[in-house]
Amino acid sequence: MVTFDLGVVLMSTLLYIPNLTNSYFYGYVLLAWLAVCIGIKFYEVYRFTSVIQILELIVKQGFLYTASLFSLFGILNYRLMTTPVLVSYVASVIVIIGLVKFSVYYALKNYRLQFGGNNRRVLIFGDSKQTRELVRFFNSKKNLGYKIQGVFSNIVKDSLSEGIVFLKNNWVDEVYCALDETHNTQINGIINYCENQGIVLKFVPNATKLPVTNLQTDYYDYIPVLSVPKMALHNSINVILKRIIDIVLSIVVIVFILSWLTPILYILVKLESKGPLFFIHKRNGVNYGEFMCYKFRSLRIDDDKIRKLHVSEKDERVTRIGRFLRRTSVDELPQFINVLSGDMSVVGPRPHIPRYTDAYAKKIDKYQFVYRHSVRPGITGLAQVKGYRGEIKSDEDIINRIKYDVFYIENWSIFLDMKIIFDTFILVFKGQEKAY
Repeated sequence: MVTFDLGVVLMSTLLYIPNLTNSYFYGYVLLAWLAVCIGIKFYEVYRFTSVIQILELIVKQGFLYTASLFSLFGILNYRLMTTPVLVSYVASVIVIIGLVKFSVYYALKNYRLQFGGNNRRVLIFGDSKQTRELVRFFNSKKNLGYKIQGVFSNIVKDSLSEGIVFLKNNWVDEVYCALDETHNTQINGIINYCENQGIVLKFVPNATKLPVTNLQTDYYDYIPVLSVPKMALHNSINVILKRIIDIVLSIVVIVFILSWLTPILYILVKLESKGPLFFIHKRNGVNYGEFMCYKFRSLRIDDDKIRKLHVSEKDERVTRIGRFLRRTSVDELPQFINVLSGDMSVVGPRPHIPRYTDAYAKKIDKYQFVYRHSVRPGITGLAQVKGYRGEIKSDEDIINRIKYDVFYIENWSIFLDMKIIFDTFILVFKGQEKAY
């Protein structure tokens, strides 16, 4: 469609300005069209998009494209078109492209209805007023091409578990999950599997309230459906750039710091307490996937309190060398191995132990928690440098930690990463209140 539309813009330009000698103008009109399209998401039309929404996009495109041409003529003092000719030019472009857009839209609807093609196989987890409305919507709108493969809920014993097995053994394009009715462990499994298999995952909110979240909201008629939006940190180019920086920094730290620091700490740690140098434990990573996270051991492993969730101030389990490691965050340096292996990033939301994830998810909006786990966790992060690290003394601690994590994802840039790394480096020497 993009190529066709650009062809229409170019041919209309040749038709309305046949004697144009400035070839740069052709490039401008094409770039102006694309810029407006990107700005209003002109080509983001889905099978559930309504006719009114498409018409609104076409009107916006025409208005903004006209404004961009007027701007060019005003800046460069062009006299290529009179206002009536310019309006006729834009009108012809919009009418042709609009008619083709609607023709394709309705042709696909008829193709799905008459021939059963271009379908999306969907699976639904949860049984609520909202999911039942979604089922009715899919069944009544056959021309949208949604084919329900199954509905699984906790109303029937083990039904959700059976649904996860069905998901793994059958071809499915999209999964709709009612988070409020799904256990955290099951959510983790569904999210992780869908991400690995390239399956579209969306969330159905509670029928009585639409939560204020950072997720993207689409409407299937009047039914709200949530999904993780594509932020800057989800853009493939930014992901590659951030990954390159991660690899370079992790190699530098491993080669020039860990190579000589590890044997020294091995001796110091072993002199004070028995046990291994490294503390290896499970953490939740991107899309709730579990990985083994490395740290220099700072606790005695023969203490009866080793199973305590967080290290508290003046904790007896912490060794003398361990207290230094924790205060300076040197105990986190082995996580550059996790960065190099791709489980973590240098900067990102701090990874939680799975049992913490389940506990924290009960205290905050589950949708925020899903959003937080849409990116790689980091050795350091915005919440970390703002003081929300270590022991969780109140619900406010974890709520603010998640808020900073979400802010980081929404406002990510290379410069923000650099600032967080710089702030972390300063805090190594300055120290933090909860670095114990």
